[in-house]
Amino acid sequence: MNMNVQPLVELVDSKGQPIGSAPKMDVHLDGRLHRAISVFVFDDSGNELLQKRASHKYHAPGLWSNAVCSHPRPGESPRAAAHRRLEEELSMRAAVCEVFVMRYRADVGEGLVEHEYDHVFVAKALSEPQPNPDEVDSVRWMHKDDIGQLLRKEPDTFTPWFRLAHGEVLTSLEENHGQHAKVLITPAGDKATFLFPEEEVVAA
Repeated sequence: MNMNVQPLVELVDSKGQPIGSAPKMDVHLDGRLHRAISVFVFDDSGNELLQKRASHKYHAPGLWSNAVCSHPRPGESPRAAAHRRLEEELSMRAAVCEVFVMRYRADVGEGLVEHEYDHVFVAKALSEPQPNPDEVDSVRWMHKDDIGQLLRKEPDTFTPWFRLAHGEVLTSLEENHGQHAKVLITPAGDKATFLFPEEEVVAA
């Protein structure tokens, strides 16, 4: 990664309203709240696509995570960013649906912090992944029960945001939430606030 030319991310307040932009590395150093996206992709059998982050990533390298984790460009919609990053990271298409926003803060090592207003999408795969080696070391499809076992046995092999969001993503696929907010604290002490939309829209 060329640290001299840093992409910009969108800074937001606690309600997700844009308040400016800043270089990505800067916000990961000082912990300012910024907009992000996370996409959880499933196949027709209900298996979930996991990606192993490239070993040269500047934070959380080599950890397993959901199919796509990234940031919209300033002014770019989260949905557009989800489709863009599916193509850039995995060369795949998917039908995406935003299910909630996760506002969280987590230490990701090397003095870096993720403090994100994270738009979380579930998606149905419309093509097979072809990982970009600049972004992804490997991918695999796994059943939710197998993922759950790994999360219990080897939590440190997963990214913090995956540990926080995964269970809530599965719940969102099974039921409609009669609430607008929920706070989750994991056994490891991770904490996130989940904000649910009033209406879900599916688009190819």
